Amino acid sequence: MTRPILWALGVLAGAVVTGGSVIEQVARIGRAPASAAASSATAPDLAPGTGGSVTLAQDLHGHFRAHPEVEGQVLRMLVDTGATLCIFTREDAGRIGLSVTDRDFTDRVATANGSVPAARVRVRQMRIGAITVRDVDALVLPGGRLEVSLLGMSFLRRLRGFEVGAGRMILRG
Repeated sequence: MTRPILWALGVLAGAVVTGGSVIEQVARIGRAPASAAASSATAPDLAPGTGGSVTLAQDLHGHFRAHPEVEGQVLRMLVDTGATLCIFTREDAGRIGLSVTDRDFTDRVATANGSVPAARVRVRQMRIGAITVRDVDALVLPGGRLEVSLLGMSFLRRLRGFEVGAGRMILRG
């Protein structure tokens, strides 16, 4: 039991040490040239008037935390540019009204602690400050498998862009 926990702590420590440079590289890669963005088949589905920006400050561990309003409830989420989708704890899923039964956990996702069952969901609306994104694909993990929900690329790639530097992450809606 302690071996996976120690392994996860080691991975987390490595991520904290290298986090800034990796996040900056991912953010740089995520910024496509204007011509590529114009030809993209998945254009942002933003609510009218959401062209603002939001700045997140890096915490003491090097992470960026956001408090989006999801389905009318404010959640605490960790920004994870390495997560393909937004991922909700089962508890957060319940808070925002997503009914997930044990039968819904039909997908599998790779985590630091191995393969975990997941349930696919779609969130009608997520809002951070003046930025709103609709119809966000996400996953719900079983209880106890995730400490905090993750704000992944299914939200971030729908923005006009984001950048990381000097201990800040700027999201552009």
